[in-house]
Amino acid sequence: MKTKGEIEAALCAGISRFEQEYRGRGPKDIQAYLLGDFVVVRLQGLLTPAEQQLAKFPSEKGRDLLKQVRNHLIETANPLLRALVQEITGVKVLSLHHDISTKTGEAFILFTLAEPPIYRQAKKT
Repeated sequence: MKTKGEIEAALCAGISRFEQEYRGRGPKDIQAYLLGDFVVVRLQGLLTPAEQQLAKFPSEKGRDLLKQVRNHLIETANPLLRALVQEITGVKVLSLHHDISTKTGEAFILFTLAEPPIYRQAKKT
C-alpha cells in the first residue's frame, strides 16, 4: 500500500507524462494534493511561447481561443486522465474539472473521487 506522498508523486509523474505526450512539453512545476475524495493537480509554466503570444493578443479573442483549445484537449483526453487517476488511487473518478490562467500559465485539474483513497501513514524519521 502506498503512502499519501507516494500517491501524490505518482499523480504528478502521470499528469506530467500526459502533458509531454499530448502537448509536446510538460509543465515547469507540478504538484498534486490528495484532499479527502478530491485530487487537485496544479501545473505551472504550462504555456508554450506561441501560446504566450496568443494570450497577449489585444482583444479577448486570443485568450478565449487558447482556453478553448486547452479545454478541448482535456475533454478529449478525459477518459485517459480518469483511468490514470483511478489506477494510481485505486478509486473510481466521478468527475474532472479544469481551468487555466492565460496570464500566469498556471492550470488546475480537479478530480472528484467516489471515496477517499486508502493509503498508509508515512514512517516518521
